[in-house]
Amino acid sequence: MGHGTTLNDQSAAPVRQHAAELRGRKLFAEVREGFWKQEPHIQTVLAELTAPRVFIVPFFISEGYFSTEVIPQGLGFTCPKLLTRITRHSAVYYCKPVGSHDLMTTVILARAKEVVEKFPFPRAPKPADTTLFIAGHGTGRNANSRKAVERQADLIRGLNAYAGVEAIFMEEAPFIKGCHETGNTKNIVVVPFFISDGLHAREDIPVLLGEPERLVKERLAAGQPTWRNPTERGGKYIWYADSVGTEPLLAEVILQRVREAAK
Repeated sequence: MGHGTTLNDQSAAPVRQHAAELRGRKLFAEVREGFWKQEPHIQTVLAELTAPRVFIVPFFISEGYFSTEVIPQGLGFTCPKLLTRITRHSAVYYCKPVGSHDLMTTVILARAKEVVEKFPFPRAPKPADTTLFIAGHGTGRNANSRKAVERQADLIRGLNAYAGVEAIFMEEAPFIKGCHETGNTKNIVVVPFFISDGLHAREDIPVLLGEPERLVKERLAAGQPTWRNPTERGGKYIWYADSVGTEPLLAEVILQRVREAAK
């Protein structure tokens, strides 16, 4: 289940991608996509199901306001400690969001490695000579929103693979804007800890990283990447990766969340 939006056609792409992958594995009677803000709506999908067990996996980054409060309550899960309910046909289980799973560390590292290898300048910089920034949204409405990002920064920092690892945010300090000034290395990799390459990842963050808004909109209209890898800012080179949501490993994270709930 994704958030969904009618404002950006890329928002639903990761959910559809991983649903198609899991359908192809033939592990379940059905694998269906449902969304909170666009068709097909999750309530409509649930009403059509007749399997004895149904698992809802929220394709969200954090255990934040929407994934732990708004959506479960809207779907009829009245007790936050017991996210199971019985319908006429099924026992319905509400799983934890994908973004707080431990495998997300591997996903972030894969994204960071991928972008510098795809765009070497003139060769891919070593992680030991690079600062890794994990970019999240952040919000004052729920303190848990930033925890998934900060936890991943802590875990990757503990691996001692990069010269530095920091969490940065759109709407909370430390902010994405000006982050290259705090990095202590010439090379910087920014991985957006977002589900889709939608409005925030493709438009807002490139602007916050210093790209002129006019140029970002022109590239977007032309179907071009909104960030050129690497881009030089203040004598430093910044690589900007794809969002984590389309990483193929996310299909495994979904399966892990189902197995946890099944226990």
